[in-house]
Parts: sequence; structure tokens; C-alpha cells
Amino acid sequence: MMERLESWKLGLERLRSAQPADWAEAGRVVAEIARMSTDATLRQAAEQALPVLRQAVLNDDHSITLAAQRRLGVVLEVIHGLTAPRFGRRNAMPKKLSSEDRARKMLGLPLAVQLTCDDINQAYRRAAKGMHPDHGGSAQAFIDLAAARDVLIHPGAHKDA
Repeated sequence: MMERLESWKLGLERLRSAQPADWAEAGRVVAEIARMSTDATLRQAAEQALPVLRQAVLNDDHSITLAAQRRLGVVLEVIHGLTAPRFGRRNAMPKKLSSEDRARKMLGLPLAVQLTCDDINQAYRRAAKGMHPDHGGSAQAFIDLAAARDVLIHPGAHKDA
């Protein structure tokens, strides 16, 4: 599949930079992408570009050719994203957060900053306004929010889960 992506990328880049642009050939390549791609995002970008490319073949209007160039650019962006090298550990599970880090995220607090009790309580009050059952929130979400506050105020009393 990577070879096909690379050939599509090279073909579209060549067509995009050509003067004047060959919209019929660009439409053929994009139609092939829409038909044969296994990636949903690439397929969707190609399907959305097809009508504009077909209009550019029939009509030499400047606004249509600009729209066709933009749509071709979107398809190329998706292909570039799929063919870009990936660094780091592949298929690695994300690092599990500690109970304190989960509590900080729930309250909307930064992960690496020293917090005071006042900071924690202010964040709790701010988050509780939207999660309180009387204001459209769920009871369980409100209980989880209170537990998150407790974890941050009394960090030694709770083990990592």
C-alpha cells in the first residue's frame, strides 16, 4: 500500500505544479484514490475533491481552478500524513497515569505544577458548577470529581489504581 501512496503522491505533486494544470489527469488519479484507498480519511478527501476537479475540466474559471488546487492540496496533505515517517515506539500502549495525574486532569489542573489547597479547591468549585446533578451533570461524575479533589488534597492516603 505504501508504494501506491508514494506513486499517488508523486503523480499529484507533478500535476499540481504543472502549468497549465491537467485537471482531467488529476481527476483520474483522485478517482483512483477514492476507489482504491483503504484509509477512510484519504478516501473522503478524494471523494470531496472529485466534483471540483470535474468542474475545473469543463470550466476555465479562475475561482474554480483555485478551488481545484485547494482540494488537490487537501488530498496531498492527507497522503503526506500517511507517508510521513513515524518515530518512537510503534503500537506502544500509552503511559498509564497515576491517580494524582488523573485527578489533576479531571479538575483541569496542570500536571507538573506544585499546587496549594486553595488552587485545588478553586478548580474543584469551577468544575463542580457544570457537573453538579442540580445543574445537568450526573451524580457519578460529581462523586468522581469530589474523589479527585480528595486525592489531591490528601495524596498519601490514596494508592495508584
